[in-house]
Amino acid sequence: MVSGIKQVPESPVGKTGEAGGELSPQTAGSAGVQQVTPAQSTSPEASPDQAETSPGQSAKEVRNLSWVLTRARIWTRRGLILVLRVSRLVSIGVRQIRPGLRFVWRSLLRRWRRSLEFRTVLTTLLLAVTSFAIVGAYLSNQIANNLFQERLAQAESESRFNVKQVQDTFDGAQVTDQSSVITLVYDTLTAVEGRGSVIQRRYVFEAAPEQTKPRNRWVESRASDQLTVRVIPPELRKAVQTGGKQQFWASTQFPVGNEDRPGIAVGNLVTFNGTAYELYLIYDLNTAQQTLDEIQNVLWAGGAALVLMIGAIAWYVTRNVVSPVSHAAVVSEKLAAGQLQERMVVKGEDEVARLGASFNHMAASLQEQITQLATLSQMQQRFVSDVSHELRTPLTTVRMAAEVLFDARDDFDPMNKRSAELLYHQVERFQSLLSDLLEISRFDAGAAVLDAEPQDIFQVISHVMEGAAPVAAEYGSEVRLNARQKSIIVEMDSRRIDRILRNLLLNALEHGEGKPIHISVAANHEAVAVSVRDHGIGMTQVEAARVFDRFWRADPARARTTGGSGLGLSIAAEDTKLHNGWLQAWGRKGSGSNFRLTLPLRQGGTIVKSPLQLEPADLGFPGSTSERQMLVLGRDSGDTPKPTPSVGGNPAPDDGGTGEKP
Repeated sequence: MVSGIKQVPESPVGKTGEAGGELSPQTAGSAGVQQVTPAQSTSPEASPDQAETSPGQSAKEVRNLSWVLTRARIWTRRGLILVLRVSRLVSIGVRQIRPGLRFVWRSLLRRWRRSLEFRTVLTTLLLAVTSFAIVGAYLSNQIANNLFQERLAQAESESRFNVKQVQDTFDGAQVTDQSSVITLVYDTLTAVEGRGSVIQRRYVFEAAPEQTKPRNRWVESRASDQLTVRVIPPELRKAVQTGGKQQFWASTQFPVGNEDRPGIAVGNLVTFNGTAYELYLIYDLNTAQQTLDEIQNVLWAGGAALVLMIGAIAWYVTRNVVSPVSHAAVVSEKLAAGQLQERMVVKGEDEVARLGASFNHMAASLQEQITQLATLSQMQQRFVSDVSHELRTPLTTVRMAAEVLFDARDDFDPMNKRSAELLYHQVERFQSLLSDLLEISRFDAGAAVLDAEPQDIFQVISHVMEGAAPVAAEYGSEVRLNARQKSIIVEMDSRRIDRILRNLLLNALEHGEGKPIHISVAANHEAVAVSVRDHGIGMTQVEAARVFDRFWRADPARARTTGGSGLGLSIAAEDTKLHNGWLQAWGRKGSGSNFRLTLPLRQGGTIVKSPLQLEPADLGFPGSTSERQMLVLGRDSGDTPKPTPSVGGNPAPDDGGTGEKP
């Protein structure tokens, strides 16, 4: 009956076979008989020579001990200094290498995000390496297990046959003296060893411990090739000692020269001359291990070659597919930059070639349409500019005649008087529309020039409020200025900023339905913001997105009572672009609107965040009166603006805006 035992710790056959193909385990542990030397007996009465110690000898021992301690402290200090220096060098090296590693890592991440070819090839290589590692580990494990099982079956069969021969020899032996017993045992075990050019198997022959009354135990132990019982795992010995005539095996390692070789130890219990002996036959697995190593090397080399081949194939295929796409992306960027003559290079008749041909056809069609639109736009701009200039002379004559009739209207009958008034006002409106058209034509032609100089923005705001005072009085609306600062110097074109704020304020008065108008001013270290807030009819988000379009009106059927040209907000937007600023609108039906102008404090500056919030936090601007100055125009102020005490309302915070670049 053949039984296998499990070695503790677990045999590396199972462990390394799964991981990569080690055929045999590490030795479970060294077990052996420790030789104990009995302590020398001492007499209870010591001799006088031993009891007495001379003072000189004691002082010498003290000096020697002090010298040893001193040297120990010196070497300890030197060791600590060396450790500190090494650690310092390591830390310096890590600090110097870390930027390079960080740069390489960021480069790889950037390449991964921006290159489809790199991402595809790297993913293919990673998947191929993972697949080959799994398949290689499985194949190596299977080969190692098959080799081991084959060698184990052979070892068990040979051990069973050789143990039977040994037991038969011992049973038929007729020896009575010690020398004959030793010779018989040696010859029998040497025959089992199977010596030749190569030792087929090794043996360990050991008397079983704790035997009762053994007869003529003239042989305690023997082993081949300078082996000892220590190479036998303790679990195997215990199984053999208690297993009777059963056969057991275990993986082990045994020394051969200067190396440890893997092997299989097969143990049986034999008897000779009334004494039980443990007979272990050890089979060398070094040849099988070398075979497994060669197979693993072939697997590694083949896997590396296949991975490289797969990577090259993936790179070639991906390059053929991705290169036209990359070329299309480059051509698209050039087309977007205005180079409408760019085209893709088309080769072949496959899908990529058809894609390139379609792309070129699309680019040609877009170029033709864009050219037509550009030509039409230039014609429209030239027409508007020419008509506007041509209308100035007759309009001037008509205006002079209208002024004459308007001044003499008191001498007319009521019908002619009304006609003279209508003619005068409509000519004024026509004059305003013509001026706006001329200004728009300058923007379209790129002839608008910014004349910027440092100026206090509050002077411009005061001038705008003074000019809008009659309109505010007509609508019955109060215009209130809310600001924490008293002076904010901005590099700006005061004429254009005056026009922007006048358009915003008149627009708020027209749609404010007689409710108060709030002008808030705030600044931070990089920008200044002015918001004009009304509480009138308001507008939707769609209307707020189109409010700066030319001639656009939210309600075309509504009569325009203030006589605007429909180009005021468009011109304001163009003036804001010249200042590199933001002009944004917010509205809500029934809650009013808010227009915010944000300008950089210095020309060429960049705006990151607006000092004022575009969407009002509330509708009433509540707050303390000590935090702001206020100028109120309209219903309670008469015809001329004047500063008044602050009553109700709080300006928007200086740095509380959530403005973001539109």
